[in-house]
Amino acid sequence: MSLSADEIVDIVDESNQVLRQERREIMRKERLLHRSTYIFARNSQGQYYVQKRTMLKDYCPGYYEVVAGGVVGAGETYAENADREAEEELGIPPSAEKEHLFTFLYQDERIRVFGDAWEVVWDGALTLQKEEVESVHPMTLEEVFIRVEAGDKFTPDSLYATRKYLDFLREKGEKSNEN
Repeated sequence: MSLSADEIVDIVDESNQVLRQERREIMRKERLLHRSTYIFARNSQGQYYVQKRTMLKDYCPGYYEVVAGGVVGAGETYAENADREAEEELGIPPSAEKEHLFTFLYQDERIRVFGDAWEVVWDGALTLQKEEVESVHPMTLEEVFIRVEAGDKFTPDSLYATRKYLDFLREKGEKSNEN
């Protein structure tokens, strides 16, 4: 089940250390630094499961999002959250192997978050969480950026995470070419 406005989340400092717990609604209202997961879920053909968010979402309702994931609950680890969110949003079971990629800090006028990026390859059926995910559109990352240029609205944090992901893949490719 996804986190509601009354659920409790960890508030962290600039070093990503837990300071205290707070209601999600307060975290959003006061723009408190917190943790979220960003799961790059794709099929084996390289198409990412881009989600269209429902109008019920408290952050960027109706926008597209390149990643699955969400706010980490109080006392929850990033790995536990990645398993929970992939299953809730897309129906990808916790048993599906997820690779941890990197952690990053994202800040804008609406949110301050430490994002933890993961990747999962899944060719099975998708089961969408109707309260959070209106639809899923498999597309390559190139297609994502074409849609962005065309004016489609994507969550700014997921686009930032996607650019970091592309940098990560390039760096990983360069390192594997060095060996």
